[in-house]
Amino acid sequence: MSKLTALSATVALGALSLFASPVGAQIAASTDLSGRRLFINADPPVKINLAAVKHTNFYLPREAPFAGRTHPSVYMDRDGVEKLVREAADRHRVDPALIRAVIQTESNWNPAAYSNKGAGGLMQLIPTTARRFGVNDVFNPQQNIDGGVHYLKTLLDRYNGNLDMALAAYNAGEGAVDRAHGIPAFRETRNYVQKVQNAYFQPGSGRLSDTWRRPIRRETDADGRIIFNND
Repeated sequence: MSKLTALSATVALGALSLFASPVGAQIAASTDLSGRRLFINADPPVKINLAAVKHTNFYLPREAPFAGRTHPSVYMDRDGVEKLVREAADRHRVDPALIRAVIQTESNWNPAAYSNKGAGGLMQLIPTTARRFGVNDVFNPQQNIDGGVHYLKTLLDRYNGNLDMALAAYNAGEGAVDRAHGIPAFRETRNYVQKVQNAYFQPGSGRLSDTWRRPIRRETDADGRIIFNND
């Protein structure tokens, strides 16, 4: 290693130690699709003053940090994703139309999607869920879909096939659903459950006829009358 390279690396790492927060963040090296060497923080996200380190020779992507080294499958087309959906549906015994509805709502079929809450990939897995279901790389479509479908199946079993509660838990977590004994009173979660079900129950979704009917909802109208509907 030349003195200049060593000095640049030292400055880069020094800058990370000065401006990264929190202190316990772990920096890992990776390589992106164009061959660039990346220094990335896997968990939790690192906050860096880029102006203070702009003269160093490392690159920090604005996208989600990669768990693996290379990602040739990140750009998989819709047909490839559909194949993975069918395989995961068979493996975990989940209606493929429901998986498609979740993917559409979570990432709009973008394998590289990344949220500001740290969820990544087609089914938007957060790091703890990814680890729980053996997903090493959330941006690998095969791993992401298999882990997401496995999680969805676990939730459906946990809530005895109650689709409302399973979807709410996928969005807000099992603890929030258990505490609320149903869908938590979070606008985001309620909207999420509705969007997934709209996509799932819409004509032409390919929904398996013997899986679920749209859940019956108990509501109270403006006059105080109790109404049951499945719209």
